[in-house]
This record gives sequence, structure tokens and C-alpha cells, in this order.
Amino acid sequence: MTRDRLYFLLLNIGHFLDHLFMLVFATVAALALYREWGVGYGELLAYATPGFFAFGVFALPAGWVADKWNRDGMMCIFFVGIGVASILTSFATSPLQIGVGLFLIGMFAAIYHPVGLAIVTMRWRDTGMRIAANGVWGNLGVACAALITGYMIDHGGWRMAFVLPGVFSIAVGVIYLLLRRDGIRAELKSSKTSAIAKDAVMSATHRTLLIRVSAIVFLTTAVSSIIFQSTTFALPKMFDERMQGLAEHLSNWVNGLATPGEDGVATMIGALAFAVFAIASIAQLVVGNMLDRYGPRRVFMVVAVIQIVFFSLMPGLTDGTALVVALGFMLGAFGQIPINDFMIGKMASGASRARIYGVRYVVSFSVLAASLPFIAFVHDRWGFDTLFVILGCAAGVILLAVAALPARLPTSEPVLAVAE
Repeated sequence: MTRDRLYFLLLNIGHFLDHLFMLVFATVAALALYREWGVGYGELLAYATPGFFAFGVFALPAGWVADKWNRDGMMCIFFVGIGVASILTSFATSPLQIGVGLFLIGMFAAIYHPVGLAIVTMRWRDTGMRIAANGVWGNLGVACAALITGYMIDHGGWRMAFVLPGVFSIAVGVIYLLLRRDGIRAELKSSKTSAIAKDAVMSATHRTLLIRVSAIVFLTTAVSSIIFQSTTFALPKMFDERMQGLAEHLSNWVNGLATPGEDGVATMIGALAFAVFAIASIAQLVVGNMLDRYGPRRVFMVVAVIQIVFFSLMPGLTDGTALVVALGFMLGAFGQIPINDFMIGKMASGASRARIYGVRYVVSFSVLAASLPFIAFVHDRWGFDTLFVILGCAAGVILLAVAALPARLPTSEPVLAVAE
């Protein structure tokens, strides 16, 4: 493997770990802690909320430091910092302690998206496919959070679901530092010049178009984040409620048991969630290829329609049918992920790109954090059926907003550039 391919692989592993760490607690809360600590699922979600706010709020300063200091250096801090924070979280003995640990995880997790995506979009061409491939790794992190944590709950305890990825992340950080240390030193020695807008003179029409597209990007970012958080975070709990029969049957079949039982059910629920996440992640590769060929408007509209259809079908379904429909709306939820990043990558100033991605992810992850009490509120009062109706309406908002996109993106950079 060439150094360039290893570099891209490590960035992808970083995206995998970023999402895995942020969603380990979702499965821990759904399948273990509410029993072990006697705390309701909705109450447990409240302790995860500060971690997701940190995930969003610290994205902008992380991007600013990366642009001003060193992007690869920030990635090293990400790998080691989030690994240490995860290991510390495993020692929690109360909801408050685990909330503090999740906040620390969120702080370090905030580094990846503004910094990692800035590296990916600036270093390589074929932006759509690169972002899509990177996104698939992130989705696999979402999927493996449910799979690994479910397995650990049955075989090693939920604490190991924080410890093992933490140790692995620290090891990857050391490898990343060894690979990029020469590049880090060279960049630190070189003087950085301020980014200067290349086209100070811009027609009013073109500026208006850039502002319009930027507004659509950030609106759809916010609404898409509600959909992404509601589906990825709540899916293990939804499967726990609606697929006990299927999970028990499959567990008995796999284990060769003659009589029904609950042994291995948590593992099987985690495996079903993993299967849905993993298969749905393929949608990003399809979307990435379509973005490079057809642009974001048509692709985004198709993805929004897919979500509307499958969210509308989901209420009342259980077991196998629910599994199939869940796969359908997760295809849409994951398929939408690379689109806004693609548009920002095409329009953003290179010297300020990490900060611009930081702004995008402050919006995204702040909404993710706010979605947690929203999920808990809707679940406690009306159940998941009402949540699916709300998410279908959210997808409709995205469809209407995307219809206002131009057929071709404006390519000038200054409007989206963040001031020095």
C-alpha cells in the first residue's frame, strides 16, 4: 500500500471511529443501563445531550485551529484524545459521570468533520466519490457501534464497548503521527499567508445565487440532522421494541437452541441494526457517483422522496416487515449525508475550508444534540409511530428546499469564505 492510500485509509478509519464513539452509548442505554441502573431510557438520553452539543459547538474552533496551525496535527489530537476520553468513560458509575465522559468524547469527536473533510476535499480529485467513500466508513462506525456494543453487553459487559475502541484509536493515532510527521514539520516551518478573495468584483446576480445556495445548504443541513439523529440513535431502541420476536427466533436458530430464550437477543438486535446500517451505507457510494455526474439538485430530490415514502410506511410495522422498511428509510438517511459536504467543497475557499466545514457541523451537531430530548419527548408520549410521521414531514421540507437549487452550482468562493 502506498503512503497516499494509507493516508486516505487512516482518515477513513478516523471517520469510522468518530461515529462509533458517539453512538456506543445509544445501544448501552437502550439495552443495558436502563436495567442495570434502573433509569428510564428517556432520562438516560438527557445525559448524552451535552456530548452531542460538544460535538457541534467545538467543530468551529477545531476548524479554526486546524486552518491556523496544522490539520494533520489536529487529527493526531483527535485519535489520541477521543481514545483516552472513551476509556475514562468506561469507569462511570452514575449517569452524571457517564454524562461527563460523553461530553469529553464529544469535544474530541468535534475535530474530525471540519478537519478530516477539509483534508479529503483539498488533497484529492473526484470529490463526490472521495466524500462518499469516507462517508461509508462513518456509516460503518454507526453500524458497528450497535454490533460491538450489543456483543459486549452479552459477553463482556458494556464498559468494554468503550475501552476496546479507545485503545484502538490511540494506536491509530500513533500510526498517523508516524506517517505524517514529516508533513507536519514541513507545514509548521512554512509561513502561512492569509487567504485573499480572488474575485473581489462579483456581479450582484452571482452573489445572490451564492447566498441562496448557501442558505439552502444550511437549512437542509439542519433538517437532515434531525432525520439522521432520530434514525441512527433511536434505531436500536426501535428494534428492541418491535423486533424481539424476530431477534429471539434468529438467536435461537443461530445458537441451535431447542426452546425459546433471551440469551443472545441483545447481540442479535445489535446485529440487525448493524446489517441495516451497513447495507444502507452503500447508498453513499451511489450518491457520490451521481453527484460527480449529475450534480446535487436531482440527486437530493430523489433521496428526499425515498425518505418520505419509507417513513410513511413505517408506523405500526413489526419484525420482518419493519426491518425491510427501516432499511428503506436508512438508505435515504445515509444517502443524503455527502450532498451538502459536496456542495461546500465545490464553493468554499481552500484556505478557510476547515472553518467553513466547522460552521456546517456546528449547525449539524447542535441540531443532533437538540434532537435527543425531542426523541425522548416523542417516544415517551406517543411512541415511535409519531416520530416517523414527523420525520416524513421533515423530508418533505428538504424536498421543497432542494427544488430551489440551481441546476449548476456557483463556483466562486468568497461568499462562503470565513473572515480571517
